[in-house]
Amino acid sequence: RGRRYARQGQVLSLVEEKGKITAKVQGSRSTPYKITIELQPLAEKDWERVLEVLAERPLFVAQLLAGEMPQNIEEAFAAAKLDLFPGRKELKQSCSCPDYADVCKHLAAVHYILAERFDEDPFLLFRLRGKSQDEVVAVLGAAAEAASEGAEYAPAPPLSGSMNRFWQMGEAFNQFSLRVAAPEVAYPVLERLGEPDFVPDGSRWLAKVYDVVTETAVKLAYSEEKEAEEPE
Repeated sequence: RGRRYARQGQVLSLVEEKGKITAKVQGSRSTPYKITIELQPLAEKDWERVLEVLAERPLFVAQLLAGEMPQNIEEAFAAAKLDLFPGRKELKQSCSCPDYADVCKHLAAVHYILAERFDEDPFLLFRLRGKSQDEVVAVLGAAAEAASEGAEYAPAPPLSGSMNRFWQMGEAFNQFSLRVAAPEVAYPVLERLGEPDFVPDGSRWLAKVYDVVTETAVKLAYSEEKEAEEPE
């Protein structure tokens, strides 16, 4: 029922504050219910550890400075022995409805809307954890600038001496890792959106398509590359 509430627009408002989400959900009564979801912000010393780890990963720094959230950002938090996503003890949530369930339908509806907000603005989770995008970018930008000032640059070798390997990847690219894997939660988009009204039983056959696409993508990513044929 939470998903139905979300899809029917019964989440009337959702306001973000530092470490806190407040919302109003229209239930069966005339007065909307008040929902509060609080995340425990990371301590400043914890954020310092995370930012140190991020500063050591050039690809992550480049993506964050470009306003993008790295796909495997959790790896940086794990390396700092922290979790980006809150555990149960770090999450406090309440609803003013009389339902005594741990997660009532009104809270569930807010979670559905919040998931959409995370897709639209991945840095929302950073803010709920205590750091804005601007704060993170400022620290990483300063670290990158300081590193570049102290770096020594060797002159590039002449192009004439590298023509035989001009179209080949350099050794530096071996340091980049690309992880292709099936999503941890099966069919997240289908679960969030529910059964499409315009296609009877659409989720069932769409799930089969997703399975085939996922399996093919993983096979392509980890299959051995065939040697390119020499041009005649």
